[in-house]
Amino acid sequence: MTGTPNPSSAGSNGAARVQTKISVSDPKIMVNLLGAKDEILRLIERTLASDVHVRGNEITITGDPAENATAERLFSELIELIEKGETLSVDSVRRTAAMLEQNTTERPADVLTLNILSRRGKTIRPKTLGQKRYVDAIDQNTIVFGIGPAGTGKTYLAMAKAVQALTAKQVSRIILTRPAVEAGERLGFLPGTLNEKIDPYLRPLYDALHDMLDPESIPRLMAAGTIEVAPLAYMRGRTLNDAFIILDEAQNTTPEQMKMFLTRLGFGAKIVVTGDVTQVDLPGGTTSGLRIVREILRDVEDVHFAELSSSDVVRHRLVAEIVDAYARYDVEQEQSATQSVHAVPGRAASGGRTGHRR
Repeated sequence: MTGTPNPSSAGSNGAARVQTKISVSDPKIMVNLLGAKDEILRLIERTLASDVHVRGNEITITGDPAENATAERLFSELIELIEKGETLSVDSVRRTAAMLEQNTTERPADVLTLNILSRRGKTIRPKTLGQKRYVDAIDQNTIVFGIGPAGTGKTYLAMAKAVQALTAKQVSRIILTRPAVEAGERLGFLPGTLNEKIDPYLRPLYDALHDMLDPESIPRLMAAGTIEVAPLAYMRGRTLNDAFIILDEAQNTTPEQMKMFLTRLGFGAKIVVTGDVTQVDLPGGTTSGLRIVREILRDVEDVHFAELSSSDVVRHRLVAEIVDAYARYDVEQEQSATQSVHAVPGRAASGGRTGHRR
């Protein structure tokens, strides 16, 4: 790709407009940039403030210098994605543009081509900058907390890193756990055997495993103890050496349970804790262990807190909008409650009467 700026006329707002020309030598790259029925090109045009015109192997960008620089960087990243073997999609273009808007040092092309696992033609990789930093943190730290809303890939990426570590023989086993039934794990009222009672609460972990391993091998690995899926209560009293351990739905742990779990860490082990502090299912008045653990461990070396947000949601686009809408509602409710407290006149801090003395 080669880019050449040319002076152009002033725009309607009086600002100087320039032309930047990008030559794409490989026709296959140009075909991918355009997309089926020019779908990708139309999305790029809607994304950019500059005007974009394509003729032959040349892309002409017209706009003010700053807008053109943004457009040129977007095309540069998209072309590199294609050169690395990616087929551009509407999703990858949107994610690339979103990362560029954040103006970070990480390149979108590097983020979107970081392969964690590949199986049967399917590759698992981070899809957002936040996810890339989360995955990097897992590589660099012994204990990582992945905290964020639903759909941000917290558990799925942790599972992929666990399978990767097992495959590379960095650990000898994977242990997956989560609190069952409101963190108190009151399973007695459910019908069936203990395994049948537990299974619904661990099913999401099994589902992720089936995406990452041959389904036929999972029963064999579980029978050998190489993979263990169990409720949190089963962790008590154990020391977990040479293992990749994942605690899922950690917002439903009590502070005591969180301490119990973290102190299971043995030699050669790694822990990833995932949860969403906005979806706590604990009984009223019970403090979530995930909500206070940052305060407790903030100065402990080799412990990292990775924050994911609505911008890291990789489900349907509405999921991100729903997350943001609930966040705004929570803020409004808190502000309303605060205003109501301050609006009550004539009350002392103790709740007694103020005013005339008898």
